[in-house]
Amino acid sequence: MREYYAHDGVSDLIRITIPVGQYVPSFEKVAVSAREVLAPVSADTQQDALGREWYRRSWMIAAGMALLVAAVATGFLLREKYRGKPTIVPVGQTASEPTVGLPVGEEIHILAGSNRKYVDHAGKLWGRDAFFTGGSPVASSVQHIWRTQDPIIYRNSRQGDFSYNVPLKPGIYELRLHFAETFYGPESSGGGGEGSRTMTVSANGQVLLHDFDVLADAAGERTADVKVFPKISPSSDGQLHLAFSSAQSGSAMVSAIEILPGVREQIRPVRIVARDAPYYSDDSRWWSPDTYFKGGQLRASQEPAEGTDDPEFYETERWGHFSYAIPVAAGQYAITLHFIERNSAETSGGGAEDRTFDVFCNGKAIVRKVNIRDRVGGNRPLVVKIKGLEPNAQGKLLVEFVPVTRYATVSAIEVVAE
Repeated sequence: MREYYAHDGVSDLIRITIPVGQYVPSFEKVAVSAREVLAPVSADTQQDALGREWYRRSWMIAAGMALLVAAVATGFLLREKYRGKPTIVPVGQTASEPTVGLPVGEEIHILAGSNRKYVDHAGKLWGRDAFFTGGSPVASSVQHIWRTQDPIIYRNSRQGDFSYNVPLKPGIYELRLHFAETFYGPESSGGGGEGSRTMTVSANGQVLLHDFDVLADAAGERTADVKVFPKISPSSDGQLHLAFSSAQSGSAMVSAIEILPGVREQIRPVRIVARDAPYYSDDSRWWSPDTYFKGGQLRASQEPAEGTDDPEFYETERWGHFSYAIPVAAGQYAITLHFIERNSAETSGGGAEDRTFDVFCNGKAIVRKVNIRDRVGGNRPLVVKIKGLEPNAQGKLLVEFVPVTRYATVSAIEVVAE
């Protein structure tokens, strides 16, 4: 259209433009020079000119609208075509993208219903219960809790109808609520199952969870269940007001409350290394110790990894048939998986045959028949990035590692919002 008005349409009285980044055309009158105003024009000539101008404008309007409709339709079809379809990006032996660091600031970790402090496997100090009003502390004798290395966090809870008024400095925070159903369930003391306990949770008057059922959300009792809420800020009085209300069945409850410095419009990066202690990688990223897992076993190797500046990062693995239920907020995510295959015949599972395995996310295959040795050889890292993943209805990226030949394996998992 710019070329048209520079040549054939230079004398048009009306010009059509579509501003950058928009789809609505605008119509502008062109200023007429004094010479054109004073020039004598007959009625017939003027009528013919107006007719030609109207025809030309009508044609241009129709053409512009047709282009607009075609562009919108094409964008919609492309979006529908690729919606929900992850993209696999093999990034070779090292990750070359810029580091996304964790925001720095004050962190709050509260053990609900507990009168003791606790240092978890990540080195974080959890404080005793505080800032609450109402409810009652409840302790459980359950020892094992699935999907965590820190069952102590989930053995106590505050139950009933209660609230927390937590003082916070101005800013953006990420709220993480920790739950575990230890009373209801087929093997628990309360019997029952899904529907035995439901609740509503709100922050500063805004509902976060409605008719929330811990047992159903976690897919079982005695299972750590974490809900993540980004973009949380204190109210005008400098406090975060959390309210827990019992629904028609059971009492509301929470096991722990975590408030972390947030990232605007998205969740903090999640980085998990398959070991029982945190790790700082060679690129200055902080990796959490193994968490959110179910099934499989940990194993360490003394064989140094080749082709990487950080061989210690690949010393450990989780192997077997296992899964990770990684809690996230609504949105799209990229998952980076770190693998390595040891040359030694004494690696996980033993045997001379190379392992192959599948990786699924929320039931959809994202990597099929991974054979690390075929891809990069022995003792060399394989890094695969999968983009365009969305959480399930429970707010989880459920990543499952399923053996095909021998056992599945993974050394580390990174989840970053897109």
